[in-house]
Amino acid sequence: MTIRVVVADDQELVRSGFAMILDAQEDIEVVAEAGDGAAAVDAVARLAPDVALLDIRMPVLDGIEACRKISAGSACRTVMLTTFDSDEYVYEALHAGASGFLLKDVRRDDLVHAVRVVAAGDSLLAPSVARRLIEEYTAVTGVARAVLPADRLAVLTARERETLLHLGRGLSNAEIAAALVVSEHTVKSHVGNVLAKLGLRGRIQAVICAYETGLITAGTPSGE
Repeated sequence: MTIRVVVADDQELVRSGFAMILDAQEDIEVVAEAGDGAAAVDAVARLAPDVALLDIRMPVLDGIEACRKISAGSACRTVMLTTFDSDEYVYEALHAGASGFLLKDVRRDDLVHAVRVVAAGDSLLAPSVARRLIEEYTAVTGVARAVLPADRLAVLTARERETLLHLGRGLSNAEIAAALVVSEHTVKSHVGNVLAKLGLRGRIQAVICAYETGLITAGTPSGE
């Protein structure tokens, strides 16, 4: 199956470079390029791609708003292009429904791998990276306080709540299986139930939910 991609960045060289790399793959087709967020949203609506690469900072409509519109109006998964070390909008992009992040200086092989991973329905970031990203960002911004009612988690069983706790700490399925003394297949079922019951799009949003409900706070030791 061919993975259909929209690439959106206001820097033409970056945009065309990414498109060229992706189009060279047998299983990937770039169906459109866009120079701003509004054009990206329009392209996704018209062409129904599998993945949209969105620069966070774009004219007309920024990447975060574009991500929010795309996530709300389609099944297309979004990956944000960012300079994470200096970008203050990472948390907002995650909350808008982004499936992950790519640094603009990403290596060719990592770009291709990321598109394939996201198209398959997985998070772009390894769980441990997702945890570090959230902890690092929330430690600076102070948004790690509980901003959602803790009773939102009441729909979860005790084992599903444990699973969310481990997701929030950045554990992989194998690590969660070891911690809960169950099989990885059982963990996958728990993760799927957590996402479905809480209306979350993926593991990254599960990490956010663990923080926003106060289940975990930034800086909490992973062994607690």
